[in-house]
Amino acid sequence: MTSMTFYLNVVSSELKIFSGHVKSIQVSGNEGELGIYPHHTPLLTTIKPGMVRILKTNNINEIIYLSGGILEVQPLLVSILADTAIRGEDLDEKRILQAKNSIIERVSKKKNKMDFVKTSTELKELLAKLRVIELIRNTK
Repeated sequence: MTSMTFYLNVVSSELKIFSGHVKSIQVSGNEGELGIYPHHTPLLTTIKPGMVRILKTNNINEIIYLSGGILEVQPLLVSILADTAIRGEDLDEKRILQAKNSIIERVSKKKNKMDFVKTSTELKELLAKLRVIELIRNTK
C-alpha cells in the first residue's frame, strides 16, 4: 500500500477480528482519546473499554467494541490486543440492555464493596457497548 496507510491487526483472545491496511484509527486509551495515523510515533499503552473506529482505505468506517487491552503503535504497523473484541454490528442491543438492568438491580442491593466494584466494571463495559451501537445507528 501507499505511505498514506498503515497495517492494523485487531486480535482478541478468541480470534483475529481485523487485519489490513487502514488510513487511521481512533481508540480510547487510559490517558484519553488517541488518533493514530501512518508514521505515528511508536507507542505502547493500555486501552479502556470502548471502541476502535477504523477508517479503511475505501473511506468506510468500521467500529469494533473492545473490552480493554493493549495498543502497540509502530510507524506502519499497529496492533490491538483485546480481551474481547466484537464488531459493532454484531452487538445485541436487547441483551445488553437486559444485562444493564440486571447489574443496576444488583448495585441497588449493596451487598458489599467488592461486589460494587465488580458490577461497576461490568456496567462500564455494557455502557461502552451501548455507545458503539448508538454511534453505528447515527452513522447509517
